[in-house]
Amino acid sequence: MNSAINNERPLLREGYSGIAKFFHWTVAICVLTIIPVGLVMNSLPQGVTQNVAYTVHRSLGALVLVLMILRLGYRLIVGWPAPEPTITAAQRIASHAVHNLLYVLLIVQPALGWYATSVYGATISFFGLFNLPSLAEKNEPASEPLFMVHELLGFAIAGLLVLHIGGALYHYLIRKDGVLQRMLP
Repeated sequence: MNSAINNERPLLREGYSGIAKFFHWTVAICVLTIIPVGLVMNSLPQGVTQNVAYTVHRSLGALVLVLMILRLGYRLIVGWPAPEPTITAAQRIASHAVHNLLYVLLIVQPALGWYATSVYGATISFFGLFNLPSLAEKNEPASEPLFMVHELLGFAIAGLLVLHIGGALYHYLIRKDGVLQRMLP
């Protein structure tokens, strides 16, 4: 009897590991904080509040970069569960496209922000614990197009997040399949 119970599969399809879930939700919290901070930090009056906003934005960006590199390495080594068998081919293609773009942009975006900040001549303090090394010599005029691309990529990431979260809610609320539950903590 015990062996039959132990060998039974749960109703939900195999989900992601605890480590994969940690990476996913930690990055999600960071990104969902970075985006609004990034939208308001330039409009804040110069001073302590603006400096704190920049430090939070840059520190979380550095953290996302490290977590995404680790997450990608973990995913490549350990793998990931097979897709939910009930999703259509079109949904599978859309899901892969959104996930792959998020992986790429969540690595490129913070690296670009670090590089642009270095070119601007500012220091990146990681939550006041230490400073990241500069990636380039100061050239403030050259930083403007870099920051513009950084901002545009931020909007692209926000759009992808809307698709990602919308897809998860669609599966949970409408399709009522196990897609979302596979990544819940």
